[in-house]
Amino acid sequence: MNTNQMKKISVIGAGAMGSQIAMVCALAGYHVCLQDVSEESLGKAKQSLEGHMKRRIDKGKLSSEQVDDAFSRLELVTSLEEAVNDTDFVIEAIVEKLEAKRELFAAVDKLAPAHTIIASNSSTIVSSKIADATERPDKVCNMHFFNPALVMELVEVVQGPHTSEETAQLTMELTRSINKTPVLLKKEISGFVANRILGKLMDEAIYLLENGIATPEEIDLACTKALNHPIGPFALIDLTGIDVHYYVRMQRYEETGESSAKPSKTVTELFEKGELGRKTGKGFYTYS
Repeated sequence: MNTNQMKKISVIGAGAMGSQIAMVCALAGYHVCLQDVSEESLGKAKQSLEGHMKRRIDKGKLSSEQVDDAFSRLELVTSLEEAVNDTDFVIEAIVEKLEAKRELFAAVDKLAPAHTIIASNSSTIVSSKIADATERPDKVCNMHFFNPALVMELVEVVQGPHTSEETAQLTMELTRSINKTPVLLKKEISGFVANRILGKLMDEAIYLLENGIATPEEIDLACTKALNHPIGPFALIDLTGIDVHYYVRMQRYEETGESSAKPSKTVTELFEKGELGRKTGKGFYTYS
């Protein structure tokens, strides 16, 4: 199979990442099925995407016709079977919890056609921890998009020891066909490349905050104005979600047993208070 033969892509999980990945694929001409068990999440995803697309039309980046065509190719469903029973490629974008992903991959494996590739958007949970939940480990890999997926160009494709060369190359080909730039990692490591580097930056930012050296605003300003980053670390954590950051660190702690891998005191407090960043209106910053 090649991307010319690929007709349908299914994205599982209608959060910020999943919904934007789905729209990226629809804009590239694929029929896309976005699945979530929650009707409310699907409604919010559609509303959010409509807002993103309107802004692109207003800025002249896309035409109304392009956007209408993309939405005509985007189907929103709650049924997993309906989403994957005739699909060619599945991208999982659910919560960063290993057991949840294993359960989903096992279910997709039973429902999807034999040729279907199943990829995880996770950068923390490598696919070798999930592949044996399926009968097609050679067709399982990581395909990691960056937030916001509509904007960020890079996708990390990771070929685990179980992943076939055909699967890796087809995933690379698909990435290019949706106008993203892929990098192929032939060795698994939690966090892959970009997030491992970013993680060190975030650790230092939180150290500076918790030791009273500087405020989130000052640290973000230093990163944007001195290091020329487009967004500071605290604004980025708020954007991706403090819950996501918390689960990623807990997963890494469970894998390594190292106390230094645990979420920081500040992140844990915000998580426990339900102040999860932009999605709740408050995190390190307050949002209207």
